[in-house]
Amino acid sequence: MTWLFYIIILAGTFIIMEGITWLTHRYVMHGFLWYLHKDHHQVEPGFFEKNDAFFIIFAVPSILLIYFGTYNNVWWMQAIGFGIMAYGIGYFLVHDVIIHQRFKWFTRSNNSYVRAIRWAHKMHHKHLDRHEGESFGMLLVHKKYWDKIRRDRKLMAGNKKVEYAPEMK
Repeated sequence: MTWLFYIIILAGTFIIMEGITWLTHRYVMHGFLWYLHKDHHQVEPGFFEKNDAFFIIFAVPSILLIYFGTYNNVWWMQAIGFGIMAYGIGYFLVHDVIIHQRFKWFTRSNNSYVRAIRWAHKMHHKHLDRHEGESFGMLLVHKKYWDKIRRDRKLMAGNKKVEYAPEMK
């Protein structure tokens, strides 16, 4: 029965991490740690960014929870650590691989989710400073971006070449 609770806590942690990520992105990365996140919005040459430091910042609690949970035989602590780690892997795949294509693994996807998440992130990055912004989450996509993808698909289904589908309000 413990394994069932382990999976529930791990999955629950993964889900809660989206909210924690939104809050951290909005109020920490676009707040007092903007100096680390700024180069992510204002692209500079090179593969690595100061923004990559957040990988370490988020990995530390995960590693500590896994370590102390394993060492002290506290299964729920370990489950939380692995839940954070699973979210980190998902974040890496979505943000660095699919959206920013820092690794050229999925460059030609026409999947609706991928298109919606890319569009949401593009709208986030149109703001070059820390004060204005939208779409601070990572894995969940706001309805307005899904609607935009649906409108684009309808326009393209009519065999018309569509460069840009204007926002409908």
